[in-house]
Amino acid sequence: MSVADIPSPPTHIGPESNGMMMTSDEYDSIREWDESYRYELVHGVLIVSPPADPGQRSPNNYLGYMIVTYQENHPNGSVVDDTMDEQEIRIGENRRRADRAIWLGLGRSVHPLNDVPAVAIEFVSRTSRDRHRDYVVKRGEYAEAGVKEYWVIDRFRRVMTVFRGMDEEIVVKEGGVYETPLMPGFELALDRLLSKADEYKLEDE
Repeated sequence: MSVADIPSPPTHIGPESNGMMMTSDEYDSIREWDESYRYELVHGVLIVSPPADPGQRSPNNYLGYMIVTYQENHPNGSVVDDTMDEQEIRIGENRRRADRAIWLGLGRSVHPLNDVPAVAIEFVSRTSRDRHRDYVVKRGEYAEAGVKEYWVIDRFRRVMTVFRGMDEEIVVKEGGVYETPLMPGFELALDRLLSKADEYKLEDE
């Protein structure tokens, strides 16, 4: 194959790019994409997914509000450096996208693509493939990246599962409250997130 036969790296990606093979360097160099979709690079394959539905976005937005409220008003809130939704997390050559990330204890401005978040959060989608990805695959990947806690919020099973690396798993049932040692005094009442998701339940079914 001559140099002329080697395809040029893509400069724009969209839904038509799903399944495209590319390197992490090629992925990182892209500056134009269809913002209506979500993108991940897994084992050299570009995965394009539809945007999160309202049943995911609403509780995610509310969780962000809860974290910022803790950051601004709680005596221990300064432990929070920042929180962002739709955050890319780099794991070796893979590029994953978390529904939300929380950076803690840096004491400075966050560099989102270089600083590994202390907490990664996923709001589970309905399909069995997505559930396996969120509960199994991403658990291992986030642990490998150095994420300290991985929260999986499942509005369908009405539970929240917290993974601390590969060794510890905590299940918070509906009506329960989760307290993390990473954010002293922060209380996450699961019902408050589920109620936000329930407002859009009919649209998801």
